This record gives sequence, C-alpha cells and structure tokens, in this order.
Amino acid sequence: MRFAAIADVHGNRPALEAVLADIAVLGITDIVNLGDHVSGPLEAARTADLLMERGFPSIRGDQDRILVELWQAGGSTRSDFRELERRHFDWMASMPSTLTYRERVFLCHGSPGDDAAFWLDHIADDGCAHPSGIDSIEAGAKGIDAEIILCAHTHIPRVVRLRDGRLVVNPGSVGLPGYDGKLPVPYVVEVGTPHACYAILDRAGGGWSATMRYVSYDTTAMTALARAKGMLTWASAIATGWVQQAGK
Repeated sequence: MRFAAIADVHGNRPALEAVLADIAVLGITDIVNLGDHVSGPLEAARTADLLMERGFPSIRGDQDRILVELWQAGGSTRSDFRELERRHFDWMASMPSTLTYRERVFLCHGSPGDDAAFWLDHIADDGCAHPSGIDSIEAGAKGIDAEIILCAHTHIPRVVRLRDGRLVVNPGSVGLPGYDGKLPVPYVVEVGTPHACYAILDRAGGGWSATMRYVSYDTTAMTALARAKGMLTWASAIATGWVQQAGK
C-alpha cells in the first residue's frame, strides 16, 4: 500500500500543481488531502477548482470550516471568501472533519478531536513551536483504531512513532511554509524553506514508513499576489520559508 498525503494548500495553486506533478512522476496514484484547501490571499477559486476536479479523499480543516460558517452566516469581506462560488462552499461543507482511509489510516486536521489543535508540536511561552511530549501526543490518539494517523494544521512536517507501534505523520504544508499567530501567545512558525512539502506513506513487511518530499516551484507570482493584498507575512514565508513580520 502506497499513497501520498497533502495538506494546508491555502490557495497556492502553483505549489499544488508542482506537488501533483512530483507525485505523478513517482507513479503514485492515490492521494489524500488533510484540509485547509483555499483560505488566504492567494488563488482560492482556482485552487478549489483543481482539487474538486481531482476528487481526492479529503477532510475539512479549521479554515475551511470557518469559510463555510461565514457563508452560512451570510457573507464576509475576506478576499478568499469573495473569490469563491456556491459550488466551492458546498464542496467544503460536504467534507467530514475526520475520515478513515482504506481501513488502516485515520485522517484528521489538527488532532483527532480538535481541528484547530497543535498536536505533534505546541506553542511555548517563547513564541516558538516545539515538539510535543509523547504523553500528550498519545493522549490525543487514544481510541483511534488505525495503524497510521495523519494530521496537519501546524504546517510542520513531523513523524512520531507511538509506543504501541502506531505512526502519526504530519506531511507539512503544500502552500504556506510559515505564518504567525496571537494565541496562546504571539508566535511565529517557520519551516525554513520555500519548498512545497508533502508525505509519501508506504506499508511493506507489516510496517509503515514515511518520506517527506520538498518540491521546488516558482514562488514569484504567489509572493507578488500576497504582497499586493497587503499580506507581507505570507509574502515573506512563500518566498523564503521564513517570516519577516511587518515593522521589522
């Protein structure tokens, strides 16, 4: 059994196209998508169109959920929201928050119980993301009957082997390798490379292995688009993998 896992595309269609091309070159035909498909200042509608066309097994991320909630509430002035059509919202609304894939693999966005949770990593008082301890990770995996658990949300590629043998994998972000936030404290997440990232999962000999793939693509257009919309943090992250915050 071999398949690819993508996550956190965030409307970055050129990055998605590069990743899908890389997957195709490797001869992999099965792909799962862990959510946060279109949110952000990039190409929400064009990215949604491509993902809808491909029809991957997909779950809804926290930002997808928020966009659907805004739609159900009557609207928003956000640029991503204004790009999307009813069919795009219907597509996101139809997705489950979790999914079991081929009976062996459990898909979630943040953690199995919370689509907005930092799970394999946590934000510390210093405003940086640090790896979580095994006890807290295993607590989040309690009751999940699957050989491998895939999560996303943090954009940080990570592989954790639980003490019972299950594997938890975050495939990183296709479209956004850095960002900042305010809670629980002001923080920055930086992957340190502008590459689009995804994971390949292989099951052979009774066990699972995970390989992270970092794919180069031309970031010029998406950097310029983020900058034109005043999203300088996004522009910096897409261009470099590092976050240059406004005013610094």
